[in-house]
Amino acid sequence: MKRWLVALLLLGLSALAQEALKVGVVVSATGPAASLGIPERNTFLMLQEMLDRTGGVAGRKVQFVILDDASDTTQAVRNTRRLVEEGVVAIVGTTTTPASLGMIPVVAEAKVPMISLAASKDIIHPVDAQRFWVFKTPQTEELMARAIVADMVARGVKTVAYIGFNDAYGEGWARFFEAEARAKGLQVVASERYARTDTSVTGQVLRIIARKPDAVLVGASGTPAVLPQRTLKERGYAGLLYQTHGVANPDFLRVGGKDVEGTLLPAGPILVAEQLPGTFPSKRVALDYIQRYEAKYGIGSYSTFGAHAWDAWLILKPALERALKRADPSKDLAAFRSALRDEIEATRNLVATHGVFTFSREDHLGLRFEDAAVMVRIEGGRWKLERTFR
Repeated sequence: MKRWLVALLLLGLSALAQEALKVGVVVSATGPAASLGIPERNTFLMLQEMLDRTGGVAGRKVQFVILDDASDTTQAVRNTRRLVEEGVVAIVGTTTTPASLGMIPVVAEAKVPMISLAASKDIIHPVDAQRFWVFKTPQTEELMARAIVADMVARGVKTVAYIGFNDAYGEGWARFFEAEARAKGLQVVASERYARTDTSVTGQVLRIIARKPDAVLVGASGTPAVLPQRTLKERGYAGLLYQTHGVANPDFLRVGGKDVEGTLLPAGPILVAEQLPGTFPSKRVALDYIQRYEAKYGIGSYSTFGAHAWDAWLILKPALERALKRADPSKDLAAFRSALRDEIEATRNLVATHGVFTFSREDHLGLRFEDAAVMVRIEGGRWKLERTFR
């Protein structure tokens, strides 16, 4: 009888030791940002299948708990609280800047490491008491604004206008783009805003056209970024049109059609991976992701946004392996979360689809400009590499 009880106890302890590592994932799989969030969700579904086949991380199973925030900040915060209560070791997400900013106080209070999939520099800078727990994979608007302005200067642009979302994403882009433009001698002649859900921007576009800028930047993301560009074209604007890296997905091409032909935009190098020189550091990793994603979801289905999710896992996996040597989440979840945060920050020279990540105490993005940005043109409904910055 005693041997039987001991066997049951040992079996229970063994099962406890093998309890899955839960990783929370919040994405915008529905709502205005769905064209960004769906490939992120799909990437984690693909990763789950891969991990189930290979046995997880360091002999521990991994379970992604994936929640949809419907492109809504309140829902993203609610999802984050739920994931914390469910005992996740880390959270990846979410898709948009406003919702990611809303999640920060929650993860900071709970002391759970978070890797955001949104663009704004404000998500990770400055690395204060709250952002101590937060990292991110997408290039910041500051980094990409540098690429856009460099391209504008090279093309002889003198005057520029801006129209962007009236939220944290659009305001961040306005701040960094306009500052970079002025620093390089460009004159900003107009700066307009619109809501993600607006169906008309005629008034804003007419004010921009009246100032006759050489180029216009649309500071938006996903399919809602088509509206200002389509309106500019309908109203006869013939200058250069730029978008942000927030439109680098097939849905933007599909919805925009002929109205987005000729668009210039900065992008992560994965968008044109096959066109990159063989020496480009992220080319091999990017092509591997594309092959895996398209094998599951179809040729031409990949986007830079799913790749941001893939990069988050490339960062998180080795950090989990190192943290498991320092703490056991089954015995002390708080200690493991803290160890994992430290190991994420210890990431050095990690080659991913969007560049090479090296985090530090002061830098929770860790991307170098020359490795993380390229300029792209939409030509014939496809992405064409215009220039690199290496």
